[in-house]
Amino acid sequence: MFKHILIPTDGSDLSNIAVVNGVRFAKEIGARITGLTVTQPFHFVAVDAMPSGDTQEQYDADIKLVAERHLSALKAAAAQAGVPLQLLHASSDHPYEEIVKTAETQGCDVIFLASHGRRGMRAVLMGSETTKVLTHTKIPVVVYR
Repeated sequence: MFKHILIPTDGSDLSNIAVVNGVRFAKEIGARITGLTVTQPFHFVAVDAMPSGDTQEQYDADIKLVAERHLSALKAAAAQAGVPLQLLHASSDHPYEEIVKTAETQGCDVIFLASHGRRGMRAVLMGSETTKVLTHTKIPVVVYR
């Protein structure tokens, strides 16, 4: 069975519910967890020659706090369940790519993630990271809805 589970989280309520259930799943099968959150990289866009008030350094500090907040539910659930956990933070404009890459480089044998269940035009406009993960990985995926 599975021994190493990747649980990506974006810190949303649905993702946090999937986190709790992913940790429960890991505990039941005796697996360890790698937790991942993916945040947007810093983009400096200026309309005129005036520099932006936000710097790369300030953005990095702020986004580190956001990543820690996203991973906090996973850290707490794993600690309570006694499940071994490694936490990672990546930066990318395409979270699904980081999820797939992390699962491969960390030797995960399953990815456990939430799906917001968007359908129709909303799914077309907003996209689905879960769908992209499903179509770009050869690693088994458990989708929690």
